[in-house]
Amino acid sequence: MDRDSGPRVRVPEQRAPEKPGTADALRFTVLGPVRAWRGSELLSSGSPQQRALLTALLLREGRTATAGELIDAFWGEDPPSQALATIRTYASRLRKILGQDTLVSESGGYAIRIDRGALDLTLAQDLAAEAEKARAAGDRCQARTLINKVLGLWDGEALASVPGPYADNQRTRLEEWRLQLTETRLDLDLEVGCHAEAVSELTALTAAHPLRERLRELLMVALYRSGRQAEALAVYADTRRLLAEELGVDPRPELAQLQQRILRADEELARPADEPAPAPAPLKPAQLPATVPDFTGRSAFVAELGSRLATAEGSVMAVSAVAGIGGVGKTTLAVHVAHQARRHFPDGQLYVDLQGAGARAAEPETVLGSFLRALGTADSAIPDTMDERAALYRSTLDGRRILILLDNAHDAAQIRPLLPGTPGCAALVTSRVRMVDLAGAHLVDLDVMSPEEALQLFTRIVGAERVGAERKAALDVVAACGFLPLAIRIAASRLAARRTWTVSVLAAKLADERRRLDELQAGDLAVKATFELGYGQLEPAQARAFRLLGLADGPDISLAAAAALLNLDPHAAEDLLEALVDTSLVESAAPGRYRYHDLVRLYARACAERDERAVERESALSRLLDFYLATAAGVYALERPGDRLVDHLARVDQPGLVFQQRGPALDWIHAEAECVLACAHQCTDSASLRRAADLLLAAKDLPESGANSRRYELAAQAVLAAAVRTGDVHTEGRARTALTNVFHFAGRFDEAEEEAEKAMALSEANEDPIPGGYAANTRGFIAVYQGRYAEAEKYLQVAIASFRSDGNWPSEASALCNLSRAQLAMGRTGGAVTLARQGVDIYDRQGLSLRLANGRYALGIALTQAGELDEALTQLSEALDIFHESRQPLWEGMTHFRLAELHLLAGRSAQAAAHAEQAIALRGIGGEWRRATVLTVLGKALKLLGQVDRGHACWVEALTIFENHGSQEAAEVRSLLSPQRMDQGCP
Repeated sequence: MDRDSGPRVRVPEQRAPEKPGTADALRFTVLGPVRAWRGSELLSSGSPQQRALLTALLLREGRTATAGELIDAFWGEDPPSQALATIRTYASRLRKILGQDTLVSESGGYAIRIDRGALDLTLAQDLAAEAEKARAAGDRCQARTLINKVLGLWDGEALASVPGPYADNQRTRLEEWRLQLTETRLDLDLEVGCHAEAVSELTALTAAHPLRERLRELLMVALYRSGRQAEALAVYADTRRLLAEELGVDPRPELAQLQQRILRADEELARPADEPAPAPAPLKPAQLPATVPDFTGRSAFVAELGSRLATAEGSVMAVSAVAGIGGVGKTTLAVHVAHQARRHFPDGQLYVDLQGAGARAAEPETVLGSFLRALGTADSAIPDTMDERAALYRSTLDGRRILILLDNAHDAAQIRPLLPGTPGCAALVTSRVRMVDLAGAHLVDLDVMSPEEALQLFTRIVGAERVGAERKAALDVVAACGFLPLAIRIAASRLAARRTWTVSVLAAKLADERRRLDELQAGDLAVKATFELGYGQLEPAQARAFRLLGLADGPDISLAAAAALLNLDPHAAEDLLEALVDTSLVESAAPGRYRYHDLVRLYARACAERDERAVERESALSRLLDFYLATAAGVYALERPGDRLVDHLARVDQPGLVFQQRGPALDWIHAEAECVLACAHQCTDSASLRRAADLLLAAKDLPESGANSRRYELAAQAVLAAAVRTGDVHTEGRARTALTNVFHFAGRFDEAEEEAEKAMALSEANEDPIPGGYAANTRGFIAVYQGRYAEAEKYLQVAIASFRSDGNWPSEASALCNLSRAQLAMGRTGGAVTLARQGVDIYDRQGLSLRLANGRYALGIALTQAGELDEALTQLSEALDIFHESRQPLWEGMTHFRLAELHLLAGRSAQAAAHAEQAIALRGIGGEWRRATVLTVLGKALKLLGQVDRGHACWVEALTIFENHGSQEAAEVRSLLSPQRMDQGCP
């Protein structure tokens, strides 16, 4: 039989893949250099990094890649600080080249929308699928032709010169696929009698891939059929020697059997297998359950698992194990994927529910007996022992391509005897337990749906009309379900069965957390029952940890905090937590951090209320509060040596973490911010209330940094409300001091003033030095900003006296620096400089880094007004460096603003504008009022630079803000905007 045009049809250099379409249609290639065409025009795809972005999006075949996934694709575990901005820049450039409709932004990421035939890889996949169908139908010539076309689409190394870990992995995957296609085509060559022509190609390929046994097997057959028996046997001897030297293993059995057949001069081996001899068709099982008609989303998982199953015909058995919490859709996904993969397993599919989450899991020997019967084995031929059944099972599967779906497995020990162990077969496993001890398994952790997928599933069940009329309520429903597929299906089914209900009615029912799990049941489906199965299998210590950890309100919990809550040493706590992770009841958010799914947390709390005494629940949260307070107090003391605040905090029984350096301490307070504030918010009973207020004071760096301000405010409001309700004036004063702090840094001066006034009054009533000093200091600072300089001086003198009497030198320095600002505003420049220097000297003596930056900031302002611009520049620049290092974006932004004022005064307009723009770019910069002050200075600098329109726009925005706040600065900005001033060269 004549061969066709051959295996290696090259695509000419710099030509788009030839597919039908309009003359200006976009075309892309990745099976070689990554290129893009519009019609016959080769488009510039930019830098290698830009091509890396194009590659990542093309290989997703229309699916959205999130920003996080793209960052991982580019840089792996060590992305640069500006990674997100870089991604956005590359995406913007690509969009200009490809067009708005091609590269789209959605769901926090990007996707490329093109026809399937516009990419050479998808064209290759389609051709390969056609070839497989042709081969299965017995048309070997057509199969060879199609595979040659696939191989002809390669133009050298795939993804050539594209950087990044993702591109490296995909390059390896595509090269492996190319080799598999080549092996398939060579196998077809031998089947149609082209063995002589195949020898030279196989010789070259085995030299390039010496450990690839399938290539050597094909070479042996080609040589033998070409009358070169000795050379065929020499290939086997060389293979055996090489594998022994390189890997210490023998050739696989198929290769050894082939050698024996050559030694026997097997006549069947000597001729191509055009048509196999007729034989009784083995029994073909088709046991897969029906797939659900409304299967939704999960496209990435479907593609990942489908790809694994599609390659099961290779030299190893494919095993994939899907793990996740009950109700996350493991079985639904596995059944859907198995149905899609049926064409890869023409000899049938086996299925069993192993009842792994129940009280009595299925016995492996019973399952083996069932499988053997399904495969055509007579009852009389089925052995009695499990080992004998497993051996017969593997023998029966040998040479067949069968998919085994092992659903709801208890553990790896249960499924090992059920694995086929032969090439061409595959096993797909689902379990609540991660099969980390299942050698060679491809592990998949199935998470909840994305919000978009969840809403789509809800809509498919309820109906587009009802959901479209109440989209917001529908989003509330799926969010209340925690995006858990089982919960969404139950909620949607209940609504679909009740035509008189609106979506809002269902949303209201699910809004009550205490009733939510009871609402999520329909017929024999119930979320609570699903969780109960997993909880019932826990050992006593694991069950205690599960329910107690669910009491904490934070988004997750660290190992150290969990150990404190459970009253265990960290090693014992970690063992329990990792066991809970393995059962999928708890998720590992990151190394050393753990979290619950929202509905699992509700179930854990229900278990705590049912199975744990109230005193144990209260003690657990009290230990957690003590841990956070002790650690936060230590961070505060390390950040502010000599500050007496920590000496006035409540004493705790639970130790906290101890840090020796500022860096790790700051890392902890910012990483734990949400958890710390959630704990303070939660612990408002009478026994914990004072410690909750003190935790807020110890964590005062959080609102000062500009981060977590809203969360801090909510926690402080909750503590204040509880203190007022219980008549605890001591805690009330401290809670109001915390609110003063957060309002002040948010630029909400009227609210801060009101809370500070009340805090000072309470300080006098209960002789607590904390509100008296700190609230007075903040009140004085606010008065400076609001132009009430005499009042500012009075409050600051009170603060200084309070701090001095308490021996609180760092806080006294703060009040001195604030008093410097008041003196400066009243025209007492010399006194202002002196006061600021006194503050800096105290900070210097105490060895305070961040607070020294505050002092230098105040001194820089005073020196600027005194005309000592060089020293002022030095002081402000040093302050800027410290603020940046200490992660204080608010103060970093304000220092940029002060530098802008200084440069403007010195006639350096460009530098002034640059610093002002950096101040605005930093998050928040302390609220709208401070933003308006920066805009005023930026407008002046821009006008001096000749950018009159931009400067005018800055002043208009600043005026609006000042007028909304009733600020006296509005008058100055109105003056700047007057026609006379606008005509002048400099405002």
